[in-house]
Parts: sequence; C-alpha cells; structure tokens
Amino acid sequence: MTYSASVVGGSGFTGGELLRILDGHPEFELAQATSRSKENKTVGHQHPNLRHSDLRFSSPEDLESVDVLFAATPHGVSMEQIDQFQDAAGTVVDLSADFRLDTEAQYDEWYDGHTRPELLEQSEYALPELNRDNLAGADLIASGGCNATATILGLLPLFEHGVLGGDEQIVVDVKVGSSEGGAGGGEASSHPERSGVVRPYAPTGHRHEAEIQQFLGVDVSFTVHAVDMVRGASATCHVFPDGPVSKGDLWGAYRGQYEDEPFVELVAGGGGVYRYPEPKAVAGTNKAEVGFELDPANKRLVVFSAIDNMMKGSAGQAVHAANVALGLEETAGLEFQGLHPVGAP
Repeated sequence: MTYSASVVGGSGFTGGELLRILDGHPEFELAQATSRSKENKTVGHQHPNLRHSDLRFSSPEDLESVDVLFAATPHGVSMEQIDQFQDAAGTVVDLSADFRLDTEAQYDEWYDGHTRPELLEQSEYALPELNRDNLAGADLIASGGCNATATILGLLPLFEHGVLGGDEQIVVDVKVGSSEGGAGGGEASSHPERSGVVRPYAPTGHRHEAEIQQFLGVDVSFTVHAVDMVRGASATCHVFPDGPVSKGDLWGAYRGQYEDEPFVELVAGGGGVYRYPEPKAVAGTNKAEVGFELDPANKRLVVFSAIDNMMKGSAGQAVHAANVALGLEETAGLEFQGLHPVGAP
C-alpha cells in the first residue's frame, strides 16, 4: 500500500530533507509541497539535489487531502494551523516544538505559552528508540529537538538499565552545525560569522532542556555551542555517578538498549581514526552514534553521541516515526549509509 504525503514548509532546510527522503521512499507518494515565498517554483529551484522533480511549491492555504502531512514550520505555526492540518491528513507529523511537551505549564515556562493545550495529551514524541510502543497508530506526532535527541540517546541506557538513579550531577555540552538555525538563520548563521568558531550561544536555559527533563526525569546542566560545520550535533555528557560503575556495566546497558535498534551504533574507543561518535560519520543519515569512557580518577563517566541534526534530529526522525505509526518497515526510505571521506558536514 502506498501512502500520499505532503510537506508544509518545504522550502527550508528541514523541508528539503523531508522532500529528499519522501522522493525516494518506497511507501510514500509525494503529493504536495508548500511554500509562501517559493509558490509556483519547482522544488529543484530551492533544493538543487531535487532538480529531477517536476513538483512545484503551492500555497499553504490550499492543502490537498493526503494520508500524512509533515509540517516543517517555525515554532508557533502548527499550533495555530493544526485544525487545517488535521482536516487535510489522517496523520500529522510536526517538526517544530509545538507539540513536544506534555503540559501547558511547560510551554509557559520554556516557550511563550500554548494556544491548543488540549492537544498535548494526544501528541506522541517521535523518537522511536524512546517511544516506539506509543507511536503505533498515532495521528499527531512531534519530532524531537536535535540537541535533545542527541542527549537523550546518549543518556537513556544509563537510566533504563539502572546505572543511574536520577540524582547524579550531569553536565551536557552540545556542539551543533549552522543548519540548526534554518534557511533564515540570520547574521549569526552566515558563513563569515560562523566560519572557524566554537561559540557558546545558549550557555544556560536552552529550550531543549525541557525535553530532556520530561523524558529522562532528570535535571541537567546544559550548554550549546555553535561550531564551524553545516550538519551535525555532538553531545558530550559528563556524568558523576553516586557509586562505582564498571566498563561491563556500561557495555551491558548500551548493548541491552540498542543492539536491536536499526539506527543506533555503539562507537566506544575502538580502533581507527574515529574512535568515538562523530557527526561527520553520520552526515546525511538517520543514524546516531553513541559511546562512553570512564574516568576513574575523577569518578566521572563521559558519554558521547553524534547525529545529523537535520536527519536523526529532525526529518529522518519524523519519517522513522511515521513508518512506525503506519506499520511500515522502520528503515523504509532511510537506508542511506553516509559517505567517507567527506568534507565538513
């Protein structure tokens, strides 16, 4: 069975990734892509890797009826247009922050409130490694934030397998590429300003902390740096366990959590150039790399995770979740293995 799909907000970076994935997806037929600024232009006009496509951007006011609608819109848009989205599609996958959190109070604290809080209970978080059982049959799905996704995937096995109890001190440092700012990221994301930098842009209070708190049940000290790459998010988590932790404990936890996951690979101090998780190694893929190292002298555990922020951290995660929701093969449309060698991601 083939499902029809549309992408609202298809002219941005994440919208382009959705179009790329859906263009080659064996179970989806791409029916519509919308853009106010690029209306009537071909998708290849905006995304040169899609020049082969005859599809043209249409107005978001004229939504076609489809099976699945992917909304790649800025924060605040989907909550205002969710009725139109749900009228147009049986399954809506939102890639903004509008439906990621559980309560109106969280949106009051971390964002600017919420206009449709009655729908928050209906929404399911898109990350299958965390929420697979609840995604089956879901009709409103919220893709996670890229920084939160990298952090959650890195730390989740420690909580699920009893290595941590939740009272430990955890310090998270995330380094992320310029595409996180979107196609309209402004001066801070322009190449002359971004080139060569390791720039703290959210030393404290990053909004993705809310997702980490919600799904891991723990507070973290969280800082994000802008670095000189286009794609990628790399999280380094410094964890100070309350008791002794062995390498055997860690391998047991991470293998137990991820050995059957199609998109998570363990990279923990092996051989070769890339001994720990590296965004460059997963660029363009829906994969996450996770790894760890013990520092007995400081009673510290260091956890590493790396993703492509636009794929595993956004569009790839959204399609993966849609596959699960519709009962499709989880890896459908997401089999790209990445490239090596490759330039700056």
